[in-house]
Amino acid sequence: MPQFAANLTMLFNEAPFMERFERASKAGFKAVEFLFPYAFPASEIKQELDRNQLKLVLHNLPAGDWDAGERGIACLPDRVDEFRTGVTKAIEYAKALGVPQLNCLAGKVPEGVNAKLLHDTFISNLKYAASELKKANLKLLIEPINTFDIPGFYLSTTQQAIDIINEVGADNLYVQYDIYHAQRMEGELSNTIKKNLNKIAHIQLADNPGRNEPGTGEINYPHLFKFIDSLGYSGWIGCEYKPATNTEAGLGWVKNLNS
Repeated sequence: MPQFAANLTMLFNEAPFMERFERASKAGFKAVEFLFPYAFPASEIKQELDRNQLKLVLHNLPAGDWDAGERGIACLPDRVDEFRTGVTKAIEYAKALGVPQLNCLAGKVPEGVNAKLLHDTFISNLKYAASELKKANLKLLIEPINTFDIPGFYLSTTQQAIDIINEVGADNLYVQYDIYHAQRMEGELSNTIKKNLNKIAHIQLADNPGRNEPGTGEINYPHLFKFIDSLGYSGWIGCEYKPATNTEAGLGWVKNLNS
């Protein structure tokens, strides 16, 4: 059965961030992920990871002003210096926290910017980031995100991500495959995962509609988990969903899988 990591940005979010590690451990999780660590000293996060015997499996590169609605800067021609500074900062955190991979959010398409310039900027930034991360023995991930939830997001389909990976040509660049986003944009979950498994380094989940826990929507998660397991996927699956009530009350789906 796949290994599940608690996404601490979305799960246990009724508690302050630094208290969520203990909650995740008590709920039975062995690993966690989250959007960003940068609001806290790496040493404090590492202390909570170690104290609760948790592995950190993913966090993102800095992605601009999140509270103002920015969702990444990697495709933005006027933010290249900021992107490169963020890569350096992310690697420092990754080394301190022991995380093996970092996700790069492409960002939203700005009005009036030439499409080729956006593409070339994204490719150039990924080449730079992949090269820097490789020196630190880290994987770089890119994540297609649905354009219903985030209108104008630059990277929105699996095939687009694969094409970009092929163009960049870095052997440490992979897809972060979010089942929820993929269901909204393209469906064909099983076939797409199977076709691209060799380039998928991390998977995330939520049900649709609603982005709540598995079992609340249309996705046949029992089938999908068995299928992913049968393919030999050895990575983690991040639980990046909005609990329908509270996190602990919504974890029955995990217990049912293990019963």
